[in-house]
Amino acid sequence: QVQLVESGGGLVQAGGSLRLSCTASGITFSRHAMGWFRQVSGKEREFVAAITWAGGNSYYEDSVKSRFTISRDNAKNTVYLQMNSLKPEDTAVYYCAASMSLVRVRTTPDYWGQGTQVTVSS
Repeated sequence: QVQLVESGGGLVQAGGSLRLSCTASGITFSRHAMGWFRQVSGKEREFVAAITWAGGNSYYEDSVKSRFTISRDNAKNTVYLQMNSLKPEDTAVYYCAASMSLVRVRTTPDYWGQGTQVTVSS
């Protein structure tokens, strides 16, 4: 059974930082590209960031470039999202995602976590 478990969400003031973690089980983690998405209530889930299998390349949605950093530790089966200079518009439920395909992990991942709430106050 595949499980992606996110943690690290919470309430932070604008300009602050949070680090999200996602630990995977039930998959060969090093063979999966990993990603993060976010969703605001009433809106579609949107791509935030993705990272390749060994972590050599990463991709970001334009609005988070230079503020967010995705990384992974294959020894711990964990992917991270470091979020700096947070803005109120970053408020959303953040979801971890996995796929063996880099294209799919950025569009229609095979696996999803349950989500963690991030709230940025102004």
